[in-house]
Amino acid sequence: MKSFIKIGLVLLSFMFTSCLDKYPDNAILDGEAIQSVAEADQAVIGIYAGYKSAALYSGYLTLLPDIQSDLVYAVEGFTNTYSDHWRWEILATNTEIENVYGSLYTIIGRCNFFFESIVELEKTLTDDEQFDKLQSLKGEVHFARALAYSELIKCFCKAYEPSTAEGELGVVLISSYYHPERMIRSSLKDSYAFVISDLEQALELVTLDERNNSPYITKSAVKALLARIYLYMQDWEKARDYATEVIDADFLQLSSSSVKYNSDMSYYQYMWKYDNASEIIWKVGFTTTSYGGALGRVFLNYDHISYKPDYVPANWALNLYEAKDLRATTFFAQKTTGYAHGLTWPLLMKYNGNEDFIKQNILHVSMPKVFRLSEQYLIRAEAYCRLGEYGKAGKDITTLRLARYSSYGSTSIGEDNWLDVISEERVRELFMEGFRLQDLKRWHKGFERKPQSNTVASGSSLKIEADNPLFVWPIPQHELDAPGSELQPNDSNK
Repeated sequence: MKSFIKIGLVLLSFMFTSCLDKYPDNAILDGEAIQSVAEADQAVIGIYAGYKSAALYSGYLTLLPDIQSDLVYAVEGFTNTYSDHWRWEILATNTEIENVYGSLYTIIGRCNFFFESIVELEKTLTDDEQFDKLQSLKGEVHFARALAYSELIKCFCKAYEPSTAEGELGVVLISSYYHPERMIRSSLKDSYAFVISDLEQALELVTLDERNNSPYITKSAVKALLARIYLYMQDWEKARDYATEVIDADFLQLSSSSVKYNSDMSYYQYMWKYDNASEIIWKVGFTTTSYGGALGRVFLNYDHISYKPDYVPANWALNLYEAKDLRATTFFAQKTTGYAHGLTWPLLMKYNGNEDFIKQNILHVSMPKVFRLSEQYLIRAEAYCRLGEYGKAGKDITTLRLARYSSYGSTSIGEDNWLDVISEERVRELFMEGFRLQDLKRWHKGFERKPQSNTVASGSSLKIEADNPLFVWPIPQHELDAPGSELQPNDSNK
C-alpha cells in the first residue's frame, strides 16, 4: 500500500462548492488552483469538509480511545466492531488506525497545498479588504493543520514529559506540499512546538466574528486548543490563562440541565438533540445531505424494532453520576435489548442522533462538538490543582456542576483528592467524547475491567498497567514499509 503521508501530499480533493453543505469531489489541477480569494475560500471549505470524515470526530478518532479504555463493555452477541481495541489486541495493520492516520495527513496535505498555492495571489492582491480576508483564511488553515497534528500526537506519541520530550518520538512534520520533507519522525518537543507555532499564527490572523455554536474557526477555538495543548504539555500557567480567556468570552455560556429550553427539554438536552448550544465553541457542521459517521450506532444499533448495542456503559462509570446530576438522564436510558439474553441496561443515548436527521430516517448521527466550554472549565480546574490553587479549582467544578445538577452546593478539593475529583468529573462530562485514553496515558494510570452482565468474556476481565505500550497506537505498518520511509516504530509495533 502507498504511504498515507504521500497520499496526503499528492491527492487533492478540493471542490469549488458554495457552502459547507457538500463534500469537495473534484480535483483542482496544479498551477490552476487558488487564483482568487473566492477560490481560496472554497479551498478552505474543502479543508473543513475533511474533518467530516467518519475516521475522525464522527467516528474512529472519538470512539476508539474510549472503547479501548474502561468506559464500556462489549455485549454478548455484538458484531465484533472495534473488538481489537476493546480487547487491546491492536496491530499495526489495524484498518481503523490506518484510516485515522491517513485522514489526518490528508488534511495536512490540503493545508500545505493551500499555503503554497496562494503565494502568488498574496503578492498580487491590491484590494485591502480582499487581502485581509485571505489572511483570515490563512489563519483558519493554520488552525486546521495544528488540530490535525495535535490529534496525531495524541494517538501515536507518548505523553509529554518536559524533562524527556526532546528525546521522545513525535510525528512526521510535513510543511510543504511541493517539496515535502523526509519521512522521519521529529522529536515530541519539536512536534508540539510546530503545533503551537501554527496556533499562534492562527490567533493573529483569524478574524471571523466570535459566536457560539460555530462550524467555522474563531479566535476562541484557537485559544481552546491552545489551552488543551498546554495542559497536555504540563504548562499549567498557559493552560490556565488560555482557558480563562475562553471562559471569560461573553458569548459563551454553559448550557443548563435544569433550565428549560422548551416544555420538552432543558438547554443541555437540546444541545445533544439538535447539536446547538451556547457552550459549543466549534463543531463539525453537518447537514442532512452531507454528514460523516454515526457516533451512536455501536451503542444502540436501533432498527426501529429493538436495540442491539455492541457496547454498553461500564457500571462503575454509571455509578459516578449522583441522583441530582441531570447528565445521567440526558446521556443514558434504561432499555431492554433485542438480544436473546434480553439484557436490560442503561444504554448510551447521548448520540441517539440529531432530531432533524432522525425525521429523515438518518439514525444515530450527531455533529461532533470538538470544543465545548465545559472542557475549558475542566482544563482550568486541573491547571489550578497542579499550581496548588485548590480553592479556585473547586469553584470551577462547582460552576460546571451548577449547570448540570438539579441543585448543588460546593466542591471541596485539596491536595489529597484533587486527581480523583478531576478525573471523575472528566468522565461524567466527557463520556465517550474521546478523552479517556489520553487522560489515563498522561496521568500514567492503568485500569482493570471486571465482568458485568451479559458482556463478552474475552476483554471483560482485563487489567492494563500504567504506561502499557498500547496506550500509544502503533504506526501503520505500510507507513513503515513504504519506499523511502525512515519512520521509527512505536513500542506497540513490536
